[in-house]
Amino acid sequence: MKYVVVTGGGMSGLGKGVTSSSVGVLLQACGLRVTCIKIDPYLNIDAGTMSPFEHGEVFVLQDGGEADLDLGNYERFLDVTLTSDNNITTGKINRTVMEKERRGAYLGKTVQVVPHVTDEIQDWIQRVAHAPVDGKEGPPDVCVIELGGTVGDIESCPFVEALAELSYRVGDFCLIHVSHVPVLSAVGEQKTKPTQHSVRTGYAREKLARSCHVSSGNVLSLHDVGKNVWRVPILLRDQKAHEAVLRVLNLDVKEPDLKEWTARAELFDALVEPVRIALVGKYMGLTRINKDAYFSVEKALMHASVALRKKLAVDWVPAEDLEDGTAQENPNAYKAAWNKLKGADGILVPGGFGDRGVEGKILAAKHARENRIPYLGICLGMQVAVIEFARSVLLDMQDANSTEFDAETKNPCVVFMPEGSRTHMGGTMRLGSRRTYFHHDNHVGCMAARLYGNVSYVDERHRHRYEVNPEMVARFEEAGLWFSGRDESGERMEIVELGEHPFYVGVQFHPEFKSRPGKPSPVFTGLIAAACGQLESVLQQSHGESNGFEKTDGVGKVVEK
Repeated sequence: MKYVVVTGGGMSGLGKGVTSSSVGVLLQACGLRVTCIKIDPYLNIDAGTMSPFEHGEVFVLQDGGEADLDLGNYERFLDVTLTSDNNITTGKINRTVMEKERRGAYLGKTVQVVPHVTDEIQDWIQRVAHAPVDGKEGPPDVCVIELGGTVGDIESCPFVEALAELSYRVGDFCLIHVSHVPVLSAVGEQKTKPTQHSVRTGYAREKLARSCHVSSGNVLSLHDVGKNVWRVPILLRDQKAHEAVLRVLNLDVKEPDLKEWTARAELFDALVEPVRIALVGKYMGLTRINKDAYFSVEKALMHASVALRKKLAVDWVPAEDLEDGTAQENPNAYKAAWNKLKGADGILVPGGFGDRGVEGKILAAKHARENRIPYLGICLGMQVAVIEFARSVLLDMQDANSTEFDAETKNPCVVFMPEGSRTHMGGTMRLGSRRTYFHHDNHVGCMAARLYGNVSYVDERHRHRYEVNPEMVARFEEAGLWFSGRDESGERMEIVELGEHPFYVGVQFHPEFKSRPGKPSPVFTGLIAAACGQLESVLQQSHGESNGFEKTDGVGKVVEK
C-alpha cells in the first residue's frame, strides 16, 4: 500500500479537499486503484450534530455515516463508495482508545497520547486503506489521506505525530502541503511568508523551494479555477504532479489519460444558454450565502445542467425573505426574494431542520404548484409540498403542519418516526442507503419511475427524523397528490408527485449524494430538463425505454436487464 498525505497551512478553506480528490483522479488516470481517508481533528464523533452555518453540509455515506463534505468530493471525483470509517475524527479515536482501556486491552499501562492514541490512528488508517471502495476485489493501490484543519492547530498534533510515525512504518509515503500564496493588489507581488511558516511547523517558486527544502520542480501552482473544479486535475497533470508523486512512491505506471476530464471541463466552459434555478434554503446568513450548506445539491444541479448542455445559474433565496414578516420588516429583501422566485425556470427546496424559514418554503412550493413551475423538493422540501397541498387543496386542513413545527397541530401531515430518539441527536436518524419501490398501480407513466429507467426499485441515501403521516396518504391520493415511491413495507412515503403538473416531484431521500459528473441524479436531471423544455426528450432517452439499454439505479449500477 502506498500513501499520499495532503496537509494545509496558514489558513483553512484552501481547497485541500479538491486537491486531494484531484490527486486521486490523476493517479486513477494512471491506471491505479485509489481510496481516500479524511481526518477531521475535532472532538465530535462525526459531523452529524454540527451546524451547516459553521461546518457546511453533512455528507451522508452509503452506510449511514455522517461526514465532512470533503467525503462527497472524493466520491464525486473518484466515483467510489466510501464508509464512515473513511472519516477519522478525534472523537472516534478517543472513543476507541477509551473502550479498549475499559476492556483492559492495555494491560494496566498508563494510557497516553504517544503511543496509544497515535498507534490507534495508524492502525485505523492501515485497516481502512486496504478496504476496496470501487466495487472490485482486493485492496487499492494508493490511499490519499487529507488532514483537515491547518498544521499547527493543537488538535492536529496527535495526527501529525501519527502520520510522521506512519511514514517510517510503511516506507512509500508522499507528503503534499497546500498553502496560500496571496497576491496583494497594492504591490502586485506574490507573498510567500505564509507558506514558509506553515511548512516549518517563476521567482516565488524558487523562493518557496529554498525556504521549504524541496526541489523547485515539486512546487506546483494551482490558481483559482472559479466554478470549474474539473480543471484542477488537468492543472496538476500539466505541471507533472503525477511524475513527482509516482517517483516518491516508487511506482512505474502509464501516463495519465484525462481525455474524459478534459472534455468535461471544456464543455463546462463552453456552455452559454442558461437555466435558472431558485434554491430556497434556510442556511443563508444575514450577510452572506453559505453555499457549503448545500454543496452537494449545487453539484448535482451542475451535473444535470452540463449533461443537458445548459449553463447553470442558481438564485439563492433565503426562505425567511419570502414570508409576510419580512415584507413588514425588510421590504427590499422581500421583494428581491420574490423576484428571484418568479424569475426562475425551476424551483428547488432542499432539506433542513427546525421551523425557521419553513413558511417561506411552503410559499415557494405553493408558487411552483399554482404557476406550474418545475419543482423538486428534497427531504423537508417534500414534506413542505405535502403540507402546502393539504392547506390549499384539502379545504378542511388550513392548519395542516408537521409535528416538528407544531406538536399540537390537529392535522399532522408529517409525523415523528416511531423508531427515532427524542433524547439523543447524534446518529439517531434514519440514515444511509434505503430501498424505494415504485408503485405504479394505475399511474403507469409516473415521472420518477420513468426518470430512473422504469426499474422496480432504487437505492438512495436518507437523513431524516420525520415522515409523511401514513394515515393521511389515501386522502392525499384521492385529491391528486400521488405517492409513487414507498419503502419495502409500503407504509413509508418516499416519492410524491402531482398529476397534471409539468414537473412537481418530492423525494424523502437525498439524491444529491449519489450524483456524479457524467452520471447525474435522475431527479435532478428531471428538474433541469423540465426547466429548459427538454423533459419529454429526457424521458424518452431514459434507460429501459429504448431497446438494448440496461436499466440502472441512476448512477450506473445495473439492477435489471
